[in-house]
Amino acid sequence: MRKIFGLLVLLLALNTATISAQDFDKYFCDSTLRIDYILSGDVHRQAISLEGMSRMPGWYGKRQHFTEIPVHGAATIDMRNAANGELIYLHTFSTLFQEWLDLDDAHLAPKAFECVELLPMPRDSVMVTVNLYNHRHEVTATIKHKVYPTDRTIVHKGETDVPQYVTLNQATHPERGINIAMVAEGYTQEQMDDFINDCKKGVEGLFSFEPFKSMRDRFNVIAVLTPSRDSGPSIPSEDVWHNTAIGSSFDTFGIPRYLTTLRIKQMHDALAGTPYEHIIVMVNTDRYGGGGIYNTLNLLMTKHKLFIEVLVHEFGHSFVSLADEYAYEGEEPNDFPLDVEPWSHNITTLVDFGSKWKDLMPTDKAIISIADDKNYDTQTIGLYEGAGCVLKGVYRPTPNCMMKTLKVPKFCPVCTRAIQELIDFYTK
Repeated sequence: MRKIFGLLVLLLALNTATISAQDFDKYFCDSTLRIDYILSGDVHRQAISLEGMSRMPGWYGKRQHFTEIPVHGAATIDMRNAANGELIYLHTFSTLFQEWLDLDDAHLAPKAFECVELLPMPRDSVMVTVNLYNHRHEVTATIKHKVYPTDRTIVHKGETDVPQYVTLNQATHPERGINIAMVAEGYTQEQMDDFINDCKKGVEGLFSFEPFKSMRDRFNVIAVLTPSRDSGPSIPSEDVWHNTAIGSSFDTFGIPRYLTTLRIKQMHDALAGTPYEHIIVMVNTDRYGGGGIYNTLNLLMTKHKLFIEVLVHEFGHSFVSLADEYAYEGEEPNDFPLDVEPWSHNITTLVDFGSKWKDLMPTDKAIISIADDKNYDTQTIGLYEGAGCVLKGVYRPTPNCMMKTLKVPKFCPVCTRAIQELIDFYTK
């Protein structure tokens, strides 16, 4: 692993020895602890509140590297043994709330967003800590609370009325596989066969891209039949409001193509009892749009001609925390510091370029250029200005990549390496 991996483990694990896969049964039960939080505030002040906890059968997350993370996100959650403070689990994620904080609206009035985190059920009492970070990697909000596994207020979910699901791909070693659930959104009961067909297309599409193609045997994928009353998502800008399984909607943050859901608890309720960790919400619409949030969800349209390309691009966000490699006038974040190295593998401010793709550069001399989509080979590794939605001062590794434009149906070598390392992290 490169410098960034070791640094994050050092800073976030606080020099705690790594717990091995053989220790799972020592520390955890084969059950999932779901914790619901409310993230609230505005650009000046943020807060995290505990809303509730539940227990679901089976654990479908990582079973090794419990106290390590392969890449930072905008938030972390950890568990420590309440008796001696030993770190036994560490996880990272990002949230829609933190994206909203970059907008002008966050200066006007506070808002609240749902957040759901899945942890392995501990055998003994633990202290759980959640931290939110800004672009400068500074903690902006934190909560610490104790969890007693015998707490009678922990609600049991997923033990009855488990939704029907169909297995679409199975890992060679299912117990070590990465678990993905594809969820029906905006499909009525009568459209479930259509949903299954779309999921099959999505699975074949995802695994047609390297390195997913070569590592397909590491994934378990299911299609969860969650029928909606209405067909298709809501479109507020057109005054279209539908009652659907996940409550998805276009026009998120006033961006017509941004298709997301704010009903995170409802989504997890719909999945309770199924084997899942990563979520792909399949939205029954031919209108272009989607969204991917690291270790939270991937949500996209299924009836558009770019269905597969958007699925793969958004999975780069939701599964690997890859950044967008494009930049447009008028869409730049309000507070993107150029004196801090961003955590995504595929963009850099050059503050700590050694932790990124410097080792893949053809020479020691930095190549800084503004890429033209038509005039540069997509595999020419260098430093190309304009990335992470920022036009100046942020660089991507190649002129074009799946994370920049859907016209290039491949990941660049830097993104490919990041994906391979992450899959190995979860499965080896």
